[in-house]
Amino acid sequence: MASSLLALIDDIASVLDDVSLMTKVAAKKTAGVLGDDLALNAQQVTGVNADRELPVVWAVAKGSMRNKLILVPAALLISAFIPWAITPLLMLGGAFLCFEGFEKLAHRFLHRDEDHHAKQIEALADESVDMVAFERDKISGAVRTDFILSAEIIAITLGTVAAASFVEQIAVLAGIAIIMTIGVYGLVAGIVKLDDAGLALSKRSSSAAQSLGRAILSVAPWLMKSLSVIGTAAMFMVGGGILTHGFKAIHHFIENSAEHTVALPYIGSVLAGLLPTLLDAAFGILAGGLVFAVVELSKRLFKRRSETA
Repeated sequence: MASSLLALIDDIASVLDDVSLMTKVAAKKTAGVLGDDLALNAQQVTGVNADRELPVVWAVAKGSMRNKLILVPAALLISAFIPWAITPLLMLGGAFLCFEGFEKLAHRFLHRDEDHHAKQIEALADESVDMVAFERDKISGAVRTDFILSAEIIAITLGTVAAASFVEQIAVLAGIAIIMTIGVYGLVAGIVKLDDAGLALSKRSSSAAQSLGRAILSVAPWLMKSLSVIGTAAMFMVGGGILTHGFKAIHHFIENSAEHTVALPYIGSVLAGLLPTLLDAAFGILAGGLVFAVVELSKRLFKRRSETA
């Protein structure tokens, strides 16, 4: 009986070691998506009242965890019964990310954001407006974006543990889901409260603390503006990358282009590293523009039909 118990403990320890190792490998593979997820969600939750920033981040974090509670079982079921559906579903998600990115660009250059900004200022000035309800669109948009990026993280993780046992797959997927959610939204919360931290430090009696606080206050607005640009670019890079991986011919073309640039003097190695990402982003912009055109055309056709009916 004692030997059986020791054997069981040894088996459990072995499984835990395997889970820990696979979790580390999956975390490394999804690190790039984690950076994009951070930039996108930090950009999504900016622009609200200072006292509402953390509640908004918390609301999006809860939405992210709900996303993963859906995605982890769904990924396991899809992997077990219809593994061929993983790539098409990811490509749909990639197309949606590209569409959202192109929509942001279109709204910016068509000056539609001015109306949104005016509405936000009006809502902030009107005490009768429920800002929680006003922020609901921003939260739902961030949760939708998180769903796509979380799906990619789960899919990458699933590929890492494809040969593992079912129990180990569950453990690794659940571990990655929890780690990524805490990591992303912990950092997002820190980023959006940077200005408050800088203000608090600038009021300290220590000259060093005051200097650090002033430095943070000067950097924070630049960082928040940068996140908006980085977040939009990340939509095209991540979405375009998903789409190009789904089209083998395009994926091979991008890989071959990167290989040919290595031979270029001085900048060959640097360009070879950047070129795949730039081509993925370019493809993402084209795909986003195409989807955006189809959606806008469909809206106009539906509006005409409803007017004539």
